[in-house]
Amino acid sequence: METRDLAADVSVVIPCWRCKDSIDRAVASVAAQTRRPRELLLVDDASGDGTLEHLRELAARYAQGWIRVSALERNRGPGAARNAGWDAAAGAVVAFLDADDAWLPEKLERQLEWMAAHPEAVLTGHPTVQLPEGAVAPGIPSACSATRVTLAQMLRSNRFPTRSVMLRRDVPQRFGDRSVSEDYLLWLELVASGAACYRLDAVMAVSFRPDFDPGGWSGHLWRHERSELRALSTLRSRQGLSTLAWAAASVWSFLKFLRRALIVGLLRR
Repeated sequence: METRDLAADVSVVIPCWRCKDSIDRAVASVAAQTRRPRELLLVDDASGDGTLEHLRELAARYAQGWIRVSALERNRGPGAARNAGWDAAAGAVVAFLDADDAWLPEKLERQLEWMAAHPEAVLTGHPTVQLPEGAVAPGIPSACSATRVTLAQMLRSNRFPTRSVMLRRDVPQRFGDRSVSEDYLLWLELVASGAACYRLDAVMAVSFRPDFDPGGWSGHLWRHERSELRALSTLRSRQGLSTLAWAAASVWSFLKFLRRALIVGLLRR
């Protein structure tokens, strides 16, 4: 029996908002996994542009029931869409992918193997790479090592791109609303709680736009920065982040914002 015939006990969640131009590629990268997940949950975030109908058509191209499509009644942001998929997930592990990103074929197999060998791990992530359209993605090594991520590291920079994250379904925390950097806040809270969160050393996912693409959500730099600062303040109020650590992290975040603003300004020239 081929490896890909053995379904992994993983539910994949993709939030979808006006993603008709990219979702087929993201779904194809999930379907091409050497260990295909047990299910793929596509959650339409009230796109209102025909995305929901496209998702249903896309689901019909694959084995019946493998793709489950649901829709939020009003636009609530990617965090709420991910929560809806997470709450409906049947797999023991939940993995997240964005509609305009893609996974390398052995991503689920390698990451799940590592988590199975390290049952203390609550969350794992890995580096990702940005490639131009049509470029050949790197291969994944047959063996991966990992390092446990500390809160100090997370306060310096987000070690877990959402497209890389796989976590235990029974984690009680959830993504926050769109007023904060909901993914960054969730990873911060998990690490601060003492949960074992690891970063594997292999690139296993691909994005096709710069992280601070002027045309995308991340291009709204000040809005993004305010969300990140709110995430740090929320962590301080919920989990007792010290005033000194909060102040240092906030100043560092603002300095990174200035650097990003400079980069985007150069890209726009």
